[in-house]
Amino acid sequence: MQITNNILMIRPVNFRMNEQTAVNNYFQEDIDLKNKEINSRAQAEFDAFVRVLREKGVNVIVMEDRKEVDTPDAVFPNNWISFHEDGTVGLYPLFAENRRKERREDVLDVLEEKGFVIRNIMDYTAAEAEELFLEATGVMILDRENQKAYCALSQRADEDLLIEFCEDFEFTPVVFTAYQSVNGGRKPIYHTNVMMCLAETFAVICLDSIDDNKEKKNVVSHLKKDGKEIIAITEAQMHQFAGNMLQVLGMGNKRLLVMSTTAYESLRPDQIAAIEKHCEIVHSSLDTIETCGGGSARCMMAEVFLPKE
Repeated sequence: MQITNNILMIRPVNFRMNEQTAVNNYFQEDIDLKNKEINSRAQAEFDAFVRVLREKGVNVIVMEDRKEVDTPDAVFPNNWISFHEDGTVGLYPLFAENRRKERREDVLDVLEEKGFVIRNIMDYTAAEAEELFLEATGVMILDRENQKAYCALSQRADEDLLIEFCEDFEFTPVVFTAYQSVNGGRKPIYHTNVMMCLAETFAVICLDSIDDNKEKKNVVSHLKKDGKEIIAITEAQMHQFAGNMLQVLGMGNKRLLVMSTTAYESLRPDQIAAIEKHCEIVHSSLDTIETCGGGSARCMMAEVFLPKE
């Protein structure tokens, strides 16, 4: 199963621009507002986004972030946890020290209370001691049907850890490096999921960010072999978070592609038409979260594939 109706989201209580992630997340920008105001705007965007998803029949499990812990990026749970159909939960090593506090066991307790079955936990977090990181489905775009993990290597995506994950979960790694232009130079993109979204029958991807032609051809060949229509976006569109989308199931198993309004407005009519051949587009405004957090709709949703009792 590639997509699910069950989504875990964490409502922010201390959201602001995280100085520890800004060192290699070039999507983050400062805005001239006090942190309290930034957080209340982020909460309003979060609540509206959850409403939009629920109206479409998506089962959104919302947990509040904890006030007593300084976790400005808690709204992006997909970087520290992943859930799998066989009942396995993955826990992942994070680059920013203050993000490591986001990992919390009560998330698993809440899911179990809701009837989800957890049989096994794969914990990769010990790698933090060696300064090695693999930020879950932020850096790994999982093709669960074809057992492939697409990964753009960066400070937050270590190749050896990726290989270890792939061996444990029986995935084939599809490895490349993706870049963006920063101050006239090319810098690795911090998370694969800002340049690539993989849905059941198509992929939205910024091929322009893969500078190495051999790597680009390899990615394209994997996607085509698995019957995915490739919908290419430009680097400018990627900067509007047009790669940071997630396909989910709504009411009556209806396919939905979820993105921010910024991402939606960056798309050309032909790209929208290409997506709408496959599924409906759903979008919500996430301006504050995108600007300060440097992440968008996909980063906010941790997909729950766990079996039910």
